[in-house]
Amino acid sequence: MTILSVESPKDLAAHIGKELGPSEWVTVDQAMIDKFADATGDHQWIHVNEHRAAAGPFGATIAHGYLTLSMLPIFLRPFMEFDGVSMRLNYGVDRVRFPHPVPVGSRIRARVSVDSVEEKERGLLVVMACVIEIEGTDKPACVAHPVALMVRQ
Repeated sequence: MTILSVESPKDLAAHIGKELGPSEWVTVDQAMIDKFADATGDHQWIHVNEHRAAAGPFGATIAHGYLTLSMLPIFLRPFMEFDGVSMRLNYGVDRVRFPHPVPVGSRIRARVSVDSVEEKERGLLVVMACVIEIEGTDKPACVAHPVALMVRQ
């Protein structure tokens, strides 16, 4: 795995449009899906009923789209840790899509690139472009542009 080395948040501006690298793979197991269902109250059978889902359209349970999206912090952490930043605040997410379901047991990772960097009073507003891949599948699970405010120390 090649990760582009970025020393400070300001250096991100020099890498707009370039891939910083893929994240590590993460396995989405049934326990993770069930915990997400409990946390959100979304217990739709396609996510939590393994027996019924086995006979359903995907042949197994699938992860919630929002579970996949909620994993962005895991995927972004290696690319967004910098000295001189007191905290990183989630500012929002632009243009989110879920082109392909994530079957239980799948391994997913994100391809991360810099979309934009804007100077703000308290720090830098950074927009990343993330494509969450499913191992062995051509279509991505999720495409999103998370926005973070990198607050100066």
